[in-house]
Amino acid sequence: MQLRADFTVAEAVDLAAVDWIASPMPGVDRKMLDRIGGEVARATSVVRYAPNSRFSAHTHDGGEEFLVLDGTFGDEHGRYPSLTYVRNPPGTSHSPIVEDGCVILVKLRQFAADDLTPVSIDTTTPDAWQALASGVALLPLHRHGSEVVRLERLAPGTVVDREVGPGGMEAFLVDGSIEKAGRRHRAWAWFRQPTGSRFSLRALDASLLYLKEGHLPAG
Repeated sequence: MQLRADFTVAEAVDLAAVDWIASPMPGVDRKMLDRIGGEVARATSVVRYAPNSRFSAHTHDGGEEFLVLDGTFGDEHGRYPSLTYVRNPPGTSHSPIVEDGCVILVKLRQFAADDLTPVSIDTTTPDAWQALASGVALLPLHRHGSEVVRLERLAPGTVVDREVGPGGMEAFLVDGSIEKAGRRHRAWAWFRQPTGSRFSLRALDASLLYLKEGHLPAG
């Protein structure tokens, strides 16, 4: 399967317009954003776990990165409430068990082979945030080689206009609403920008963005 697999093309997807698709496990559904491959794939998805659902034990050969959007995700290693950011490096394994239900943004098989640092960050800790510019606060999440991952909080009315560097950029609107290219996007919208494009938007409300840069294939 190939879905939005041309990384030289800008993309914008509002999750409300995408259907939930059942996974092979009962109670686990997903909205696919990009995908190259079948059940084992390089993929970006929003995944919904129903209460008391689980996923069979599996190993992440190419790594797994996720941000909890709603509810609490759990596995044998711990419980991860809303707005927890987690990286499970290549070769790690787990068995998700979700008692109360949750929704996560998850990226699979997108790690550098030598990126082996596990990460678990509670992004609600206020002292970790840094002022970046007028109306913008920054929370670094991960850096490895050219890849940089962070959260940004935007005050209402904040304008963002940046050139996208080598390796492109992805952004996910976790909360709030923005205007981008003349179109209003509400929470749970996803964007991908290729190298050399401009990432431009205006925050209509207090907004929270997940940003990932420098990681996209050349084409």
